[in-house]
Amino acid sequence: MITTTSTQRAVPKHPGPVHRKGSRARVLLASVFGPYAQDDEYGGRRINPMELYHNQVTRVQGGFSLRIFHRSWGLMMIQCNINARCNLLDFPTLQRFEQELIDNDYDIVGIGSILVNVGKVKKMCELIRKHRPNATIVIGGHIANLPDLHKRIEADHIVRGEGVRWFRRFLGEDENQPLRHPVVLTPVNMRALGVNVPNSPGETSATLIPSVGCPLGCNFCSTSAMFGGKGKFIDFYESGDELFEILCGLERESKAVSFFVMDENFLLLRKRALRLLELMKQHNKPWVFYLFASANVLKQYTMEQLVDLGVSWIWMGLEGKDSQYGKLAGIDAKAMVRELQSHGIRVLGSTIIGLENHTLSNIGEAIEYAVDYGTDFHQFMLYTPLPGTPLHADLQSKGLIVDEKECELAEIHGQHKFNYRHPHIKGGEETEILLNAFRRDFEVNGPSLVRMIRTMLTGYQRHKNHPDPRVRARFKWEVTGLPTAHMAVVAGAARYYRRRDPPMYRKIESLRRDLIAEFGLKAWLVSAIGGRYVSFALKREIKRLAAGETLEPPTFYERNYELDANGQKGPVPTMCRYVSLGGRSVPVSAC
Repeated sequence: MITTTSTQRAVPKHPGPVHRKGSRARVLLASVFGPYAQDDEYGGRRINPMELYHNQVTRVQGGFSLRIFHRSWGLMMIQCNINARCNLLDFPTLQRFEQELIDNDYDIVGIGSILVNVGKVKKMCELIRKHRPNATIVIGGHIANLPDLHKRIEADHIVRGEGVRWFRRFLGEDENQPLRHPVVLTPVNMRALGVNVPNSPGETSATLIPSVGCPLGCNFCSTSAMFGGKGKFIDFYESGDELFEILCGLERESKAVSFFVMDENFLLLRKRALRLLELMKQHNKPWVFYLFASANVLKQYTMEQLVDLGVSWIWMGLEGKDSQYGKLAGIDAKAMVRELQSHGIRVLGSTIIGLENHTLSNIGEAIEYAVDYGTDFHQFMLYTPLPGTPLHADLQSKGLIVDEKECELAEIHGQHKFNYRHPHIKGGEETEILLNAFRRDFEVNGPSLVRMIRTMLTGYQRHKNHPDPRVRARFKWEVTGLPTAHMAVVAGAARYYRRRDPPMYRKIESLRRDLIAEFGLKAWLVSAIGGRYVSFALKREIKRLAAGETLEPPTFYERNYELDANGQKGPVPTMCRYVSLGGRSVPVSAC
């Protein structure tokens, strides 16, 4: 059930307003409009594309950068958890959003957004008032952390925090009914080295959302602030039994055996995680998990438990050298990263640039310290006080937050400039420092995709003869692509570096030879043929990027109800799917 029992978790406030039509209302949910990777009049920025990796992880890796989009999971979660008729328009163009308002008579229009897209949300609200003046406008997502948002846009309700409960209350529905979980594949239009990666059934991961919020409450964390701050979070599935049932449903409906866990610290609830592991063993589930975890939480598990649980990829906050954050206190994080990688667990490390103690004289050392982790992927972010966070409140009280004329809201995304006065780094210097961190990591450690393949091979060689057949099956599934697609990536990368960077070439060539030694003739043939193809595609991709071309996600249009005999005017949305506790994947019935 959604209902929470721990006093450490956020609890809903008073019931609040109820729409006059209740569940008879027609609802439209939408993300902000695109295109996204361009400078525009609504605050869009070319430097801030709608791509998590290419934006802030593999940012300077050019043709080697991992290109991937992710759906608006929060909106999808709301859509499949209300009984009112609801259409979802994800990644629309401005024209497509406006046409949807013209063609359909909506009673409620909800928009989900992050802070930087205030200008786009403002424009969407204006269009709603123009075409559907009687519709109730609801705004949610991280943008709701902005204290004066109500003065910037014309909306009826600004919802800060968890949206499913709010919408259920607003529609007069039971907010405590079991949570339905959307069936959604994690990647959208994945691309690497100029090659599109298909979403093949059984090979693509599904998304699992067990909770929202983060109880650790780092002072810069907007997610923690959005859901109640330090010590607060909302747990959708409290027990390992509930999680197991949802995972079985996702596996059945999507054919996925790997899951991207959208939870700020999934392993924090150790009892739940170990119960899930118990059920996985009992039912012989060789599932794979990609998740977020802090170092202090990982220390609560043995490496055997992590391997048995199927932990394959971890996003870990490393923050910076001499970081004062409690999640790293007393932990040799570098040793932890290396041990994880030795078991085939890929690590995405996250480092902050511009901590209070960073100066022009020591920032180089801080960057080298981060690069020395040798993580498979590495995110670098500027220390950014986002509105609504304790860090922002602290710096604002000290008069250090700069005026929006100096740093617009559209610039506060952590990949360009400070929105405050740093004690040691002048405004404008941080941009090049950040880029230098990305460049140095790429220069020393090479393409992230190649690093990832090395870690996968290491894990497979270590555990391919594991005594538990379930664990062996999991590693066998994970390396399905090593002698084929991944081999082609490594061979193409070796060709690229052969004359450009001999030391990096030797490093990659060693991996290529190790793959052939492990997988034999198939890997050798793919290296010879596939390597040439990838090399050609990579060169083409580099030229495309140099010409300034960008990628945009496709538009998704989905409904949560069956169409009546008269159908629907305009484009017909596809049916969304969900899984629920004690039931199969079915659409919400029409009201």
